[in-house]
Amino acid sequence: MPKDDALQWEDAMAEMAAFVLAGRPERIEEGYLALAPPEMRDGVRGVREALSLLAFAEPAAAPPVALRDRIVRSVRARTPRRALVVIDMIRDHLEPGCLLEVPRARAIVPALQARLDDARRRGVPVIYVVDEHDADDPDLDAWGTHAVKGSGGTDVWPAIAAQPGDRVVKKASYSSFFETELDAVLEDLGVDTLTLTGCLTEIGIMATATDALQRGFVVEVPPDAQAGAAEELERAALGTLSVMAPYGPARQRRLERLAQAA
Repeated sequence: MPKDDALQWEDAMAEMAAFVLAGRPERIEEGYLALAPPEMRDGVRGVREALSLLAFAEPAAAPPVALRDRIVRSVRARTPRRALVVIDMIRDHLEPGCLLEVPRARAIVPALQARLDDARRRGVPVIYVVDEHDADDPDLDAWGTHAVKGSGGTDVWPAIAAQPGDRVVKKASYSSFFETELDAVLEDLGVDTLTLTGCLTEIGIMATATDALQRGFVVEVPPDAQAGAAEELERAALGTLSVMAPYGPARQRRLERLAQAA
């Protein structure tokens, strides 16, 4: 290997090793790699494998007490109490030709049906969040007339309609938490983890997820059950959410309240 090439290779390996050894949380590291060139991802994978082999070659050592305690706490963590939240899967978004049609939302209906069936079978609460506006809502000036209270446009798409026992929450803004009863419903259900589905990923789901994280919820967004205006916008939103964690103090308080209630 020519000297210049060897130096470049050494520099690249050093950069990848520094990346792996930086001690970032896994979700942040994976978020960075999702946007990195393929050669960076392959290189990091190789460095990880090499470090693993080196670690196995060393004699076993007892972990520090603090690390051991963290591992034990994570193993003993409570089973998540999930709710499946379906956001804005209404006629005014799924009906062809509607002003704010989201064509990609129709494609996720079969996957969402399967998730809804599984959730109900396992006793996981199902919550529908429905966009709904008064006829004189100034928000309609910016977005056009849609989801007006009393119109069929606010109806959930028939193939995934709510069933007895499901909860329905009305909203009029981007986040499902803004001036709604969603937080109270989740508190009543004893939920600490949200599976967010529906549309639009980069608007309603993103705003709801951000509010949920700040309230101490773990947030999951299944790729097959979300729809944005375009694939690129979905990737950007999902990539951003993949590196975000629940706000620590709010998460701790939420889990303490649930433990006391139990």
